[in-house]
Amino acid sequence: MLLRGIIPPVVTPMTADEEIDLDGLRRHIDWQLSRGVHGIFVLGTTGEFYALDEAEKQAVTAAAVAHVARRRPVFVGTGAETTREVIRLTRMAEKEGASGVSVITPYFIRPSQAELVSHFTRVAESTSLPVVLYNNPATCGGLSIEPDTVAKLARVPNIVGIKDSSGDLQNTIEIIRNTPRETFSVLNGRDTLILAALQFGAQGAIPATCNIAPDLCVGLYESFAKGDWDAAKEFQSRLHPVRLAMSLGTGNGAIKEALTLLGRSCGPNRFPVGPLPDDKRAKLKAILEKAGLLG
Repeated sequence: MLLRGIIPPVVTPMTADEEIDLDGLRRHIDWQLSRGVHGIFVLGTTGEFYALDEAEKQAVTAAAVAHVARRRPVFVGTGAETTREVIRLTRMAEKEGASGVSVITPYFIRPSQAELVSHFTRVAESTSLPVVLYNNPATCGGLSIEPDTVAKLARVPNIVGIKDSSGDLQNTIEIIRNTPRETFSVLNGRDTLILAALQFGAQGAIPATCNIAPDLCVGLYESFAKGDWDAAKEFQSRLHPVRLAMSLGTGNGAIKEALTLLGRSCGPNRFPVGPLPDDKRAKLKAILEKAGLLG
């Protein structure tokens, strides 16, 4: 499997009392698919995987796979702190019919690069599913999967790509240079750098802002693919402040707040992530308006 295009890491909708809302998930997936995304990714960081128990993760996985019904590939985040737990979650995703899994580095401990090679290899060997590495140093205590490590892991037959959310374009370029483009996909995970990453050979992106601005994300990718760089730059320019606005909230708080402002509420985040204060909500609304997403 060669991954390409825009694959949104969708939020996990919640009811007012913080229970998972599977009907809301189906509605949100339908909206994303209607805007031309190239896949669906559940239980990523944006999907609050860290806040859900295993039964809830299985329910979200089963609902997403059944609802998408092979219209697009469905990827499932199965990252956890131990290799044993990742393997258990990965086998669950395979049983539920997922197209592939994405595995973030352990986020509390700081394994060595050799331990990361062993960790990801063992996960890959436990499943027939394609495995996508997920590099996000900011949420993993500064731990990064180094380009040389990615190159080693790219030799494992069913490790097919990486989402690089390091925000370090040099790191992304080094990964691209050291992995086989024919069999390994490098996907950008920092929404302000989608166009730059594509220019250096990335095959797509997994952008959190696609939850609220799918037309900008898909438009950027499709414009680049057609060689319309002026349009691609315009889409990236409009997306840039939207991504920066996500820092107004804790975790994914600003994404769900933005969805509410857009009339597409997916409920709250699970506490301790609370709603935005009034001043930050007003600032977020102004940014959405300027980006052409409101009004």
